[in-house]
Amino acid sequence: MIKIVGVTACIAGVAHTYMAAENLKKYAKKKGYKIKIETQGAMGIENRLKQSEIDNADIVIFAVDTMVRDADRFEGKKILKVGTSEVVKDGKSTIEKAEAMLNE
Repeated sequence: MIKIVGVTACIAGVAHTYMAAENLKKYAKKKGYKIKIETQGAMGIENRLKQSEIDNADIVIFAVDTMVRDADRFEGKKILKVGTSEVVKDGKSTIEKAEAMLNE
């Protein structure tokens, strides 16, 4: 089973942050993948990823329009970077891109 962790964050830290997180979860679960998403929004960091979750992940998705806070936690991991609106419009494609990166 593929394990995915990710961070979503938009400039305003409101709608797109959470819509992107939900879309990633929806499409990863349809594929049978394990996924956990940390949101970095107006409310601060929510669902903060544990270092063990990051270390055990096969791939990391940054669906962000701004800087990821504490990005050094992800050093050495395969990271797919996309904008939040891309994920909101087409979460399935983002999950497929992550799959492709794993096969590179």
